[in-house]
Amino acid sequence: MEDPVGEIPRIIRSLTQSQPSKQRATIERYFTPSASFIHPFCRTGSFEGSRWLIWCIYRWYKIMSPRIEISVDGVAYDEKNLTLYVNIHQVFRIWIIPFYNAPVSFVTVLKLVRHPPLPPQPSYSTSINPNERDGSLRKTSSSEKPLYYIQSQNDLYQVNEFFKFFSQFGVLSALLLLLQFVSTALCVLGATVLWPVSWVEQNVIGGNREKSILDAAKG
Repeated sequence: MEDPVGEIPRIIRSLTQSQPSKQRATIERYFTPSASFIHPFCRTGSFEGSRWLIWCIYRWYKIMSPRIEISVDGVAYDEKNLTLYVNIHQVFRIWIIPFYNAPVSFVTVLKLVRHPPLPPQPSYSTSINPNERDGSLRKTSSSEKPLYYIQSQNDLYQVNEFFKFFSQFGVLSALLLLLQFVSTALCVLGATVLWPVSWVEQNVIGGNREKSILDAAKG
């Protein structure tokens, strides 16, 4: 990638919605050979050749759900740490299970590595049709800009979003929502009953310092 923020939505669509050959070509072009993948259901680790496992995961993902609805709702780029944060919404359906439907939102964290510009390469990848120039997989850039590759992908789901994979009609998600409100009520109760602890922190300790309540009591 030359422009991670601008290119990543197109790359995600190629990974999740394209035909098998293009899906594999996308992984081979934009992931490093030792790239790693982490998801609540699986992980690969990072070693030479681990990119092949990522291709297997994406292939199985597409076999289970041949027609995936996916949208990129936002992209944030931490240039200093070479990290992309991508907010994604998708509707996952398993074709063999009637009426199965899992609309989930999650954040994908992509760690990048930067390489110096590559020399001009006028030929296209052998795994890509030269006539297919829709912008998703073009020939290697010969510009002077550095290129960025994905070193790791980490898919982060809120617990209620993760439960949507297991629960039809939102039953488990509704129960979790109820538990979250109960937990909030307990937080309110604890903050109210134990207000003296806050008073001591404010008036004796003075905030988040190394000094503990026991140290304050000892003077």
